[in-house]
Amino acid sequence: MNSRSSSLILAAFFCLHAIGQTGVSATGSTVPVSASAPVTLKSLQTAIDSGHASDALEKIKVLEAEGNSLPGLKRIEGSAYYALGSMQSADTAYSAALAEDPKDAEAAGMRGLVLLKLGRPADAIPYLEQAGRAFAEGKSELGNADPNYALALCYIDTRRYDDARHAFAAQFGFAADGKEAYLLTARMLLRREYLPVAKDFAEKAVAQDATLPLAHGLLGEIALAQGRLDDAITELETERKENPLEPSTYDRLGDAYNRAARYDDAQRALQEALLLEPNSTGPFILLGKTLLRKNDPAGAAMYLEHAAQMDNANYMTHNLLGQAYRAMGRSDDAKRETDLGQKLQVGTEPKLDNAR
Repeated sequence: MNSRSSSLILAAFFCLHAIGQTGVSATGSTVPVSASAPVTLKSLQTAIDSGHASDALEKIKVLEAEGNSLPGLKRIEGSAYYALGSMQSADTAYSAALAEDPKDAEAAGMRGLVLLKLGRPADAIPYLEQAGRAFAEGKSELGNADPNYALALCYIDTRRYDDARHAFAAQFGFAADGKEAYLLTARMLLRREYLPVAKDFAEKAVAQDATLPLAHGLLGEIALAQGRLDDAITELETERKENPLEPSTYDRLGDAYNRAARYDDAQRALQEALLLEPNSTGPFILLGKTLLRKNDPAGAAMYLEHAAQMDNANYMTHNLLGQAYRAMGRSDDAKRETDLGQKLQVGTEPKLDNAR
């Protein structure tokens, strides 16, 4: 998994829980804002949660300018900046909140998350550890948001892999040194493209239980990512024998066969994947690619057209359709699909922010 995907998971994980669960003043203190209605921490947080972070921030600035300092206001200010995507300002606000109350687990957890998003995982760790302890002891108001996921990502990015395994295990309730913890961490390491250590952890899971579901499949995925096609096929075939109803195994096995130029085997595996999971576009796209390599553009177009109906925003589908139509002599259709594929591909490429 790339950093963008991790960011999306972190956003869903914390924004829906941590920010929305930020604590309010136990006394429900109110402070009038000029001639407007009284403002409470709860009303400010409600405004942030309902998509009016800018309005909340304006009221916070008025309160601060008038010298009104409510316990927890800086934490709410951090939530507003976070909701607006202003991470540096959010970090400053959460830091001030912690200076006021070093035991504020919500501010600690959110500052840790902000530091992670700012590319400072080592600095984030102590704050996420503090939030994690409070969560485990039931002393945090983070609701259902367990900080261990973000903490584990920080451990991974600072090469503390065993600590990451312990954090993932704590989140899922696994034994820290058990096969499940090793396999789960190997999956997360693969997503972040730490391939050698992912392989090591998956092998340790298999060493504890050679028939652990999805373990050989994961080893196959890692081998595929490393370009070790023979090893990938061996592991995925083993997974298929031990876990014959898992559709993703057939999908990835078809991909491995395809890369190894075993096109008949690829076609068979991918058709089996479709039987088990007909609502996934992956096997349709791979079947299109396989049939193109088998010089069957009409068959390829059939699968690719179906994939486009399911998801019209996948540039690979349109690029392959362009190839299929061109091979069939349908030049206008080929140009349309190729142009659309290129347009979609450009839209998915990451863009660098302007240097400041």
